[in-house]
Amino acid sequence: MSAPRLLVVQLDPLEPLGPLGDWFAEAGASIDSRSMPEHELPSSLDDHDGIVVLGGRMKAEQDDRYPWLAAVRSLLSAAVAHDKSTLGICLGAQLLAAAAGGRVRAGHDGPEIGPALVAKKDAAWTDPLFADLPLLQDVLEFHTDEIAQLPPGAVLLGASPRYENQAFRLGRKVYGLQFHIETTPDVVLRWAADLGEGADAVPASLDEEALTQAHADIAETWRPFAHRFVELAAGKLEPAQPVRPSLPITDG
Repeated sequence: MSAPRLLVVQLDPLEPLGPLGDWFAEAGASIDSRSMPEHELPSSLDDHDGIVVLGGRMKAEQDDRYPWLAAVRSLLSAAVAHDKSTLGICLGAQLLAAAAGGRVRAGHDGPEIGPALVAKKDAAWTDPLFADLPLLQDVLEFHTDEIAQLPPGAVLLGASPRYENQAFRLGRKVYGLQFHIETTPDVVLRWAADLGEGADAVPASLDEEALTQAHADIAETWRPFAHRFVELAAGKLEPAQPVRPSLPITDG
């Protein structure tokens, strides 16, 4: 079988694929990378086995300033409709949520920045990508908006006390992560320096030593996850079982 072909959409020059690209390659994936707005997006995903949409400094529906966001949401909507293997990261997850009928807004508890832990929800224990993850997963948070409401039919897979909707699945193969798993310490420090007036939200503990340890923990957890995503796109990993709608309770 030929290598699964992943379309990677980079929304912001400061938010590269990073180590995630190495992990995909280790699992045998071929990467078709498109940087917005320089590169044109394909009209469909027929020539790709999966799509990955990365983060960015813009808002999920800021089309007045970034008109190409509509094309990204359209492609994600097609991925949901065809149950194409999909991974949205941070803004990518917010775009996915918005494209599928969810709601994104400014974070109700302010920016969430720095190393953090996300807890598995019940549905994650039987999910093909999440089942082997630990109960508490090391992640890197760096967002000011939140997914306030998941799309209809979405399954919550990961949550945290401040922002509940941290990881979710749509259909059998479409995933969104509010957090980052693809960063490096240098990238995160560059983001922090780029915040300007928002720098007050950066915790004092966000230094190179702490970030180096955090990224070692992230790699241990999420490298195998990235390998499983490639296997899912290649058809080597059985996707999640469809969610059966619950029957209404009736009297009688």
